[in-house]
Amino acid sequence: MINITDEALNHIESIAKDNNKKFVRLDLKGGGCAGFEYAWSFEDEEQRNDMIVKDVLLIDRMHELYLLGMELDFKKDIFGSQFEFNNPNAKSSCGCGTSFSL
Repeated sequence: MINITDEALNHIESIAKDNNKKFVRLDLKGGGCAGFEYAWSFEDEEQRNDMIVKDVLLIDRMHELYLLGMELDFKKDIFGSQFEFNNPNAKSSCGCGTSFSL
């Protein structure tokens, strides 16, 4: 469904462990400057409609069509760090990269 780079996977595993949680959830919510925004949270248990990606990332199956083919990366440089969403389904995205439109 989605491709997670090694850098992103390492960071997700690290923040889950640092927060004593089994999973990190990637969610989509209406809002942001482009229509939809990515949202993060922690979970201890998967829900019935969840897909588990790489044993640590939860994604609700209702978001599957919006995220199909996406690459999730994590970039770190001297000025900071952030997840990068390379979503082929996004028609446009905001400047900060955390919201998109379809």
